[in-house]
Amino acid sequence: MKKLILLLVITMLPSAVFASDAVLPIPHWSLEVKGGDFAPAIEGWSHVYGRRDMPEYAMTLAYKVTRQLEVGGGLGYMIKRGPAMAPIHGTQTGNVTYELFPLNAFALYRAVFSEKQWVVPYVGGGYTRMYYKQEIEDQGKKSGAVNGYHARGGLQFALDGLDVSAANNLYMDFGVYHTYFFIEAEYTKARVKETSAELGGTAYLGGLLFEF
Repeated sequence: MKKLILLLVITMLPSAVFASDAVLPIPHWSLEVKGGDFAPAIEGWSHVYGRRDMPEYAMTLAYKVTRQLEVGGGLGYMIKRGPAMAPIHGTQTGNVTYELFPLNAFALYRAVFSEKQWVVPYVGGGYTRMYYKQEIEDQGKKSGAVNGYHARGGLQFALDGLDVSAANNLYMDFGVYHTYFFIEAEYTKARVKETSAELGGTAYLGGLLFEF
């Protein structure tokens, strides 16, 4: 009889652990602040600007439909300046400023199954509206927007345990349940139909995720 009771207790231990998690506050929103490098897919990019990439800064806000699944939107900003080159002679003809403003709507799945989980992988993707603007010195500017899509994935690492006091203060002052550091890769496809120019590319980003 004692062995049977012990076996039942051992069997119930995993469910007991997750039951204890259930009493912890569960967040309903997530906010990401991130930055990194974006490598455009435009042909001849490095020839004009001297580098293969450009800096990117972005922010997203999402609502958690379930603990794992969320839907939301985000806005990014990228800018690069360089010399404009004459197509035949290859000489500098002025300065060019190139800007991108990706507007994203997405669904995201975070593989979190415990509020005390340290590492959480995630994947997501969705619709992209890419706004662009290019200005060449003394030659005017061109701007517009195209439709596209994006896909991203990464890993997030819990920071709550590094400083419990700071984590408690974030919750008391701002209602933040969890804070994560994350790294991710994002691929964007956004082509201009008239010229077949590809405005998308691949970004490698890092930042902070706040769940509240």
